[in-house]
Amino acid sequence: MPMVFDFGFGELLVIGIVALIVVGPKELPMLFRNVGHFMGKARGMAREFSRAMNDAADDAGVKDIQKTFKSASNPMSSAMDGVRDAAKSMTDIGGSGGTGQSADKPKLSEEREAARRKIEANAARAAADRKSREAEAASQKAAEMERALAEDAAKDEADKA
Repeated sequence: MPMVFDFGFGELLVIGIVALIVVGPKELPMLFRNVGHFMGKARGMAREFSRAMNDAADDAGVKDIQKTFKSASNPMSSAMDGVRDAAKSMTDIGGSGGTGQSADKPKLSEEREAARRKIEANAARAAADRKSREAEAASQKAAEMERALAEDAAKDEADKA
């Protein structure tokens, strides 16, 4: 069972007072900032670990097993899925020669893979375009700031002369 830190307002107040006494008022903001950075890094590491575990579970086929358990625990839903599949195979006109499962599955998988690749390519293109626009805007802003600095320097030289 995961350990959960559940602090109420009273506990946080006591911790704050003790920290104020032990650390001192000058170093307290820096201490809290460091604690915040540490908590952010810990959360990031936990998120990364969780993502890696989910990826490993996906590679191991845990989702397929989970679907099997879910269908076993809810037989009404799996029965309705069977009825839907049967109705689909009866209305399927192209005749895949029976249930419609074996011939359609590889095609569907190929279509999904092609759709996934297309989505990834579009997302990569959109990200590249966005970064290009951001770089353009940053370049324009830098040029404006350099012009303003040059104008200020010219004014200062004119004032000195």
